Amino acid sequence: MTAEPGSGPQASAPDGDAPYGSAWSASLRRGSDAELRGWVDAALGWCDAADAIALRHFRRDLKLERKPDRSFVTVADKAIERLVRERITDTFPGQGVVGEEYGVEEASNGVRWYVDPIDGTHNFLRGVPLFGTLLAVERDGELQASVISAPALGQRWYAWRGGGAWAVGRPGETTRPGEATGPRRIEVSRVGDVADAQVLYASATDIEASGRAPGFRALLGDAWRERGFGDFWGYTLLAEGAAEAMVEVGLWPWDAAAPMVLVEEAGGRATDFDGRRSFEGGTFMATNGRLHETIRERLTGRTGGA
Repeated sequence: MTAEPGSGPQASAPDGDAPYGSAWSASLRRGSDAELRGWVDAALGWCDAADAIALRHFRRDLKLERKPDRSFVTVADKAIERLVRERITDTFPGQGVVGEEYGVEEASNGVRWYVDPIDGTHNFLRGVPLFGTLLAVERDGELQASVISAPALGQRWYAWRGGGAWAVGRPGETTRPGEATGPRRIEVSRVGDVADAQVLYASATDIEASGRAPGFRALLGDAWRERGFGDFWGYTLLAEGAAEAMVEVGLWPWDAAAPMVLVEEAGGRATDFDGRRSFEGGTFMATNGRLHETIRERLTGRTGGA
């Protein structure tokens, strides 16, 4: 992994006076480049073991449980989160964890990890390969690095402040059978018109039922193309320049933390529907930056951010 801090796409003109772009993202770094890269390298290693657990259970008979909110959890979810928590404790003593399955473990040094063991659980349950482990690390309230690993796709994405956004293992580009490609730097698109944009979303039913996006259907009608590529994959497609927006509701912090770092380091912008740079508000949208305020205003019917 090699990169020059601040290299990559820049915002040619701030959208709604809000900064974005890789140079701006690099300014949020809290720690040395070596430290942040160390977090990414560690997380990539943990994902080797997490991927093996997920694939061992994928398209097999699964033991399922219901959470209090009636959502599903699998044996694989719990096993992966336990493994990651153990690795964090062993590798970085004193760092905290916010996890989907086992809650919050407070940090003693201002650093904590967000862990979504299997994002796209319903895909996982039904044998759809769009699921992944999401890991992100935060220092003193600012996200610093993230890793997304999608074992059934044979792909990973990662980013760290000032280090860029990267992808590994695009299908069809291998050096030898079964061997993933080396890291390639990724960037958001430079599309500047909604009529030329591809807009992605998770559940159209959930977005409309939330009442938070009265302009959702009209936005889809104005866009060049719309598709329901939900969960983490929509954000990775955005970061790779294959789409211009990803819109979602009903998220938890562990759902959005890793995508937020990836999108911002790829040159894009991520906020809630009110325009706040937050991954904890339940609503979440990410764009290529240039179209952010235009899409947010059309989506919500409101001008001006929070």
